Amino acid sequence: QVQLVESGGGSVQAGGSLRLSCAASGYSYNERCMAWFRQVPGKEREGVAVIYANSGRSDYADSVKGRFTISRDNAKNAVYLQMNSLKPEDSARYYCAARRTLGCVDWRREATFGNWGQGTQVIVSA
Repeated sequence: QVQLVESGGGSVQAGGSLRLSCAASGYSYNERCMAWFRQVPGKEREGVAVIYANSGRSDYADSVKGRFTISRDNAKNAVYLQMNSLKPEDSARYYCAARRTLGCVDWRREATFGNWGQGTQVIVSA
């Protein structure tokens, strides 16, 4: 059974950094497109960053470009999100997502991902 477990969330002041981790199990991890989404109450889940299965190619939401970096460690079946220069508007619950495709077409739509973690909370204070 596919399982994704996020960690690394917490509270930080604006300008600070956090590193989120997602541990994956239950499938051939390196065949998956992996992404991070975030959600605040009352709003739709937003695609933040994605990393392709084989090439390591990545893509980001405009709101986080230049501040966030997604990476993966295939040996550890893990994907990470390094978040720098955090802003209060980055506060949200962050979710790890996976789908069994090598490519990540239309990755910003949460409906294209079939596997989700429980999320980890990030709070950025002004």
